[in-house]
Amino acid sequence: MAVKSAGRKPAPEAELRSFIESARFDPKDQKLMLSVRTAVRKLFPAANELAYNYNHAVVIAYSPSENGIEGIVSISLLAEGVRLYFTNGPKLPDPKRLLQGSAKMVRFIQLKSASDLAHPDVKALIDAAIDVASVPLPPRGKGSLIIKSGATKARGKPKKKK
Repeated sequence: MAVKSAGRKPAPEAELRSFIESARFDPKDQKLMLSVRTAVRKLFPAANELAYNYNHAVVIAYSPSENGIEGIVSISLLAEGVRLYFTNGPKLPDPKRLLQGSAKMVRFIQLKSASDLAHPDVKALIDAAIDVASVPLPPRGKGSLIIKSGATKARGKPKKKK
């Protein structure tokens, strides 16, 4: 777990690691999330990693910008395990019917190991996601890890109506 000095935020990498290594997640799922992150990073080296820490999940979006909505794929660590999400999932060709979920904009695949990303059917979905992305990935470069502001803060209580 990252140690905070008085008034100082931990470095982004340490902060993300503290999100993932939280006691709310099974240690084997934590390990899986870290290995999946390494594999996805290799697939999207020029994308920014936008990390969010929610009460129920840790999410890392891989985006050509600093906007999560422009992310091409995301990985999430949940109590149910690790998932690979596809932005624009409903638009993707999925002849093997791998994609799960019914959300308006995303679909996901439950991951059992980082090697699932190398499966030809999953690779085809990743390639299709890149093709339909609203903002193209930079052809080269190295993306940054960005801890999104406010993602770790608890939501305030709703204001009472007067």
